Formats: sequence, C-alpha cells, structure tokens
Amino acid sequence: MRVLDCGDTGVLVEVADLDEVVALHAALAAQPPPGVEELVPAARTVLLRVSPGHDTAAVAAAVRALRPRPRHLAAAEEVEIPVRYDGADLPDIAAATGLGESGVVAAHSSATWTVAFCGFAPGFGYLVGDDPRLHVPRRAEARTRVPAGSVALAGGFTGVYPRSSPGGWQLLGRTDTVVWDLDRDPPGLLRPGVRVRFVPV
Repeated sequence: MRVLDCGDTGVLVEVADLDEVVALHAALAAQPPPGVEELVPAARTVLLRVSPGHDTAAVAAAVRALRPRPRHLAAAEEVEIPVRYDGADLPDIAAATGLGESGVVAAHSSATWTVAFCGFAPGFGYLVGDDPRLHVPRRAEARTRVPAGSVALAGGFTGVYPRSSPGGWQLLGRTDTVVWDLDRDPPGLLRPGVRVRFVPV
C-alpha cells in the first residue's frame, strides 16, 4: 500500500490489485477517518476526499493503520436484480467457459457479486464475483449500440448498462431494473461496496 497526498484535500491510496481495493474500500466505508467526505475506488486505487480544514496527514496515518481483510464485506448493502438470460452472446460465453448455456446462467446467478468501482458512464458499476469460470474476454469488435438494461460479462467483471451506449462486453441477458435514476437518492443503484445477486426470471 502506498499513501500519497492528492492536492490540498485528497489522499490517494495505491494498492496491488482489485481485491485489495475492495477490501480497503469496505474497511474505510465501515470506519471512515474523521474528515473524509467521499471514497472513490478505482481498479488499483482508492481516493479519499477530505473536508477543507481537516488534516490530510492524519487521514493518511489512519489509512496506514488499517488492516483490511479481503472479502470481509459482512455489512455491505445487498440488492437483487432479475435477469432474462437471453443475451446475444450467451452461446459464445457458453462455448468460451465450457459450461453450456444453462451452466453459465447457474454460475452467474449463484455467484455473489460486489461493485468494485464505477466508471465508463454514470451508474455503470464494475462488479467482481467469486466464480473464476465466468472470466471471458471482451468481444473482438464492439457494438455501436448496446440497449439499456443489458447484463454483460468482460474480463473478470459483470455489469449492467445504465443506458443505451456503445459497448464491447459480452451480452448475457437483460433486466428491467433501472440502475441509474436522477430522481432517486442516491441515483446509482450499483455503488462501490454494494453486493448484488442476479435472479433468473
């Protein structure tokens, strides 16, 4: 772990991998150091935004004293997302994983997924799971339009497209669950630290 100053009101923590990001974010969310207003996880970092007037050195010292435990997410919020597993790439995913289509559905809906970080588009969460059999590559060629609500896989992630957009992930199915709504507080359903279970319908 490397802890760095980030401007006058930020502390940036660099870690070795995504597992450490998830564990560190969970530990900080459970016990944020005094003065921390926001946590922003990414693939290899966690940014702590500190209120003006608070001592960032004290925040950095508190981070260094943490001993996060990987996959210790007992207090995390959980949501269920119903999915129609009829995605255009389901046959390709079944072939790539060797699980068959029903096996892919069973594996995806049995896994526990955690939002590691957000990006790409507002409301798009990168979810990591506990079943390595579902690691598949991105499509060789991206689609120019992926419908909102598409549930997809790429690399070690799964995600739900919050709106229609281009995309190169492998389409697994669809959901009617709205994952980004500006009239909701907070707008994003899939926020870092949230655990997700996908339910076949």
